[in-house]
Amino acid sequence: MDSYQNLALLENLYRLRALGYSYVDPVTPNRQIRSAVLPDSLMQLDETIKQCYLCDLSKSRRQSMSGYGNPRAQVMIVDAYVSAAEDESNSYYAGRSGAMLRDMIQKVLMLATDDVYMTHAVKCKPFGFQNPSQSECGSCSLFLTKQLELIRPRIIVTLGPDAYRLVMHEEDDFERVRGEIIPMGDALLIPIYHPLHLMRNPSLKKEAMRDLQTIKGQLQ
Repeated sequence: MDSYQNLALLENLYRLRALGYSYVDPVTPNRQIRSAVLPDSLMQLDETIKQCYLCDLSKSRRQSMSGYGNPRAQVMIVDAYVSAAEDESNSYYAGRSGAMLRDMIQKVLMLATDDVYMTHAVKCKPFGFQNPSQSECGSCSLFLTKQLELIRPRIIVTLGPDAYRLVMHEEDDFERVRGEIIPMGDALLIPIYHPLHLMRNPSLKKEAMRDLQTIKGQLQ
């Protein structure tokens, strides 16, 4: 049975390599990074994220995506995970949900995408269709905390329940907190529906519009 499982695993690895994935040798996580002082420059932090091998997602990623936009943005948008479309194109507004998010920013908040800062709580695309493990999410948490410290946005917008959970480290009922203004240090956090969820549930767009108006009201 073990030999069969090993053969199946090896065949799957060869298939993924043929699709363009690359692999690195097994890496023992450098636990000192967790307690070390990360760079105090957003550019240097981006380079650190690009070279990160703290978890297994580094073995199958095309690239890590640290963030995009204005390093002094008033609004910071946090998605939970890098999508397949984003990973494929190395673009932060890829696919239909990315186009919807761009419209939400430009047509409702009346901001350019270059005026906000867009990032993910987990900087690499999850493997397959699985959500990242707790350990994989934890490997990125210090990076996001440092980004928040360096950018110091007035408003943090989380997209969907997973992003809210990863930013706040809480398991609150998402529907209860969605659209609420939640103090977070010197910033305000406002959780909203993920654009992908709105595409699948168009009846929720009216509620989403109200949440966007709440964000816009805090910018005035």
